[in-house]
Amino acid sequence: MALSTAELSLVEQRVANDAPSTAVAYLLWFFLWIVSGHRFYLGRPGTAILQILSYFVIVGFIWLLIDAFLIPGMIREKKNAIRADVMTQLSGYGHS
Repeated sequence: MALSTAELSLVEQRVANDAPSTAVAYLLWFFLWIVSGHRFYLGRPGTAILQILSYFVIVGFIWLLIDAFLIPGMIREKKNAIRADVMTQLSGYGHS
């Protein structure tokens, strides 16, 4: 079932309001890298803990550098999840 333009606008507004900030994610990555603050902020506590544990070997530092390139994709995934959740909520209200 298709959503109206107003409902789609509401979805995009919710995504804009609820999605994590790229700037904040990079600031956390830069300043709180030792505690993987950016991964906790982006809702990935499991991999954050793995990353912290892996700092005891060189892999953790390589992973941290790779995250600099992965942050935009993680934010895009989070926005898509928010968008899907809001669209599901709106669809559940019995629109035709």
